[in-house]
Amino acid sequence: MGLITPEKYKKSLKDGRVVYYEGEKVEDVTTHQALKVCVETAALDYQMAETPEYRDLATVKLPKTGELISRYYYTPQNAEDLLKRHELMVAATRLGGSVIPFIHDIGADTLNAVNITAKMMGKKEYRERAEDYRYYLQKNDLSAASAVTDVKGDRMERPSSPKQAHPDYYVRVIDKDDKGITVRGAKAHITASAYTKELFVIPCRNMTEQDKDYAVAFAIPVNTKGIKQICHPITWKLGALEFPIDLPIRNHTDSLIIFDDFFVPWDRVFLCGEYQYAIALVYHFAYLHRHTAASYRIPVSEAMLGAAQAIAEYNGIDKIPHIREKITNLIIYVDTLKSLARASCMDYVTHEGIPIPNPVISNIAKYHFAENIHNCIKAIEDIAGGLLITAPTYKDFQNPETKGYIEKYLGGKAGIPTEDRLRILQLIRRRLATFETEVLALHAEGSLQAQRMTIYAERISEVQKYKQWVETAAGIKR
Repeated sequence: MGLITPEKYKKSLKDGRVVYYEGEKVEDVTTHQALKVCVETAALDYQMAETPEYRDLATVKLPKTGELISRYYYTPQNAEDLLKRHELMVAATRLGGSVIPFIHDIGADTLNAVNITAKMMGKKEYRERAEDYRYYLQKNDLSAASAVTDVKGDRMERPSSPKQAHPDYYVRVIDKDDKGITVRGAKAHITASAYTKELFVIPCRNMTEQDKDYAVAFAIPVNTKGIKQICHPITWKLGALEFPIDLPIRNHTDSLIIFDDFFVPWDRVFLCGEYQYAIALVYHFAYLHRHTAASYRIPVSEAMLGAAQAIAEYNGIDKIPHIREKITNLIIYVDTLKSLARASCMDYVTHEGIPIPNPVISNIAKYHFAENIHNCIKAIEDIAGGLLITAPTYKDFQNPETKGYIEKYLGGKAGIPTEDRLRILQLIRRRLATFETEVLALHAEGSLQAQRMTIYAERISEVQKYKQWVETAAGIKR
C-alpha cells in the first residue's frame, strides 16, 4: 500500500478508541468540535505527500519494493537523508502556521531509537520485531504517537521504591505468559495520541534490577481495550471578541493516557525486563527527538522575528537604535537555531548502523531555543507596547459608535491601517507571547537540565583531552 490519503487517515480514527475531553467521552475525534481541529492539523502530513510541491520531500521509495512511503519511516543512510527529514519538518510546520502535524515525526524518533536499542541488545527476536514493525508502519502509512513521560509520583524515589504511594506511577508489566504481557500505569503530556493509529510506549529514565518490571517498551493500536485518554483543552476557534482570520486554526492536544491492565502480544514488545538497556532507549529517543524539536521550532522563531519587525514598523519605531538591537538579537537567535539544526545533520554520528543527528549539536540547538525564548518574547512585548494587553476588542472595532475613535486614536505610523496594527497585536498576544509558549519551550522534548546533562556526558571525555593539552602547554608533567 505505502501511502494513504488524508481522508483514509481520518476515516481510520473511527475505531472505538476511548477518549475524554472536558469531562465528557468523545464519540468521534474527527467530528468533535475541538478535536477535529487537531485531526485536520495532523492530516497535513498526509496532504503533503499528495501535493506536488512537497511530494519529493515528504516521500521516498522503499528499497525492498520500490513503493513510495513516508520519509519519516525510511531508515536514513547519510547526511542528505537527515537533512531532507529536517527540511520536511520545517516545511510541515510552516504549512501548519507554526504548528507541526506531529503524527509521523515523533513516532519515527521512537522507531529509530527502538531499532538502535534492539541491535545493541543483540537479541535476534527484538531485532526482527523492530524491523517487522518498521515495515508494518511503512506499508500501511500509520500515524504513531510516542508515550514517554511517566507520571512519576515522588520524583526522588525510584519506580519500584516502597516509598511511592503506589507502584503504578511508572508503566510496568504486571503479568506475562507465552502470548504476551499485561501492562498497567499511565503516561502524561502525550502529544497527538488521541488521533494517531499506533502508540509507542518506552521508559523515560534509567532502571535498576529492582525496577525491571518497569523496563518495558512496546507498540500497540490506540484503540486497544484498556487504553483511556484524557485530553488537555485547546484553543479551537477564535472568540467573538477577536478579529477573524481566513486561515484555519491549527492546534494539538496532549493526553494523560491510562493503561488499564491491557494485553500486548510478544511481537509488539521491544523491551521486557532488560533494565540495563532502558537508558539506552531513553537516550536515543532524546537524541533524535531534540533534533526534531530544533527543526519544528525554526518556523516558530521566524514568526516571532517577523511579528517583532511588523509591530516595530507599525509603531513607527523600527529605526530607533535599541529597537534595531532587539531585532538583531532575534535574527541571531533564529539563524543560530537554523545553523545548529542543519549542522547536526551534516556532522551526524552512526549508532548501530543508523545515522542520527549529532547528539551534542542537537541538544545545544534545543537548549538554545528554550533557554533564550523568554528574552525573545520579552523583546517582542517591549516593542509592541502596552496596547498588547489593553487594546479594544473586535466587537468594539465593529461598533459604529466606537470604531471611528479606535481608528483615529489607536493608529500608529501613517499609512498603516489601525486594523492591521490591532491584528498583529492579537497574533502576538494569542500565539507568540503566551504562557503556554514559554512552558512548552522549557519542558517539551526534555528540560533544560536534561539537555545540559546530555551535553556534558557526551563531551566530558574531550574536555579531559583539552585539559591535558593545556597542562602540557603549561609545562605540567603527569
